[in-house]
Amino acid sequence: MARRLAAGNWKMHGLSADLAEVEALCAAPQPERCEVLLCLPATLIDRAARLSAGRIAIGGEDCHANPQGAHTGDISAAMLKDAGASHVILGHSERRADHGESDALVAAKVLAAQAAGLVAILCVGETLAERDAGRTLEVVSAQLAGSLAQGADPANLVVAYEPVWAIGTGRVPVEGDILAVHAALRADLSARFGAAAADIPLLYGGSVKPENAAQIFALKDVDGALVGGASLKAADFAQIIAALNAA
Repeated sequence: MARRLAAGNWKMHGLSADLAEVEALCAAPQPERCEVLLCLPATLIDRAARLSAGRIAIGGEDCHANPQGAHTGDISAAMLKDAGASHVILGHSERRADHGESDALVAAKVLAAQAAGLVAILCVGETLAERDAGRTLEVVSAQLAGSLAQGADPANLVVAYEPVWAIGTGRVPVEGDILAVHAALRADLSARFGAAAADIPLLYGGSVKPENAAQIFALKDVDGALVGGASLKAADFAQIIAALNAA
């Protein structure tokens, strides 16, 4: 059975004062049945890792495909690892849209992250137009296949399904939609990695809140969540973590 993971994604939010939320989350009783991860802006990773002292995991939000080089403004996977990160989000729809990231680039980043000792959280998801056209499973399966190069390690992989139209909108797919996509992802991963696919956590992301978390976590093949806005406040994220721990 895949391990359970409650992962927060702060995106482009967070200044020094907001480390108080990290501290508050670390001070709360830690769950016994799931892992907790906060993926933070690079400027906060080192300080957050020191604050957490291993009580929760700290991750990055992106990395470059190369280990080093003349790439002004970019951050390598090794730099994230050196700063105290254990995970990194890759292929998020906001990166794909805002920076034109292709599946091939994401695949290279996954390999780079794993080579540096990080767990890669690979994001896939369809747009509203693709959903309305009935292409959800086709799009998601193609993204998954294109974003995992030969040599990707299933032991250091998490897959997050984030329908683009649900991110930050308050809209959540109906239960049947989530079930169908997660079942398809598990089948695709099984075809690729065999028995090892059963251990790859499948997260749902997109307007996950304390009010709907328990309902989402009750679904088959939902092993946790990638949480955006609700992870910015420790009190809100703690309720989502508690729902996952109880699922």
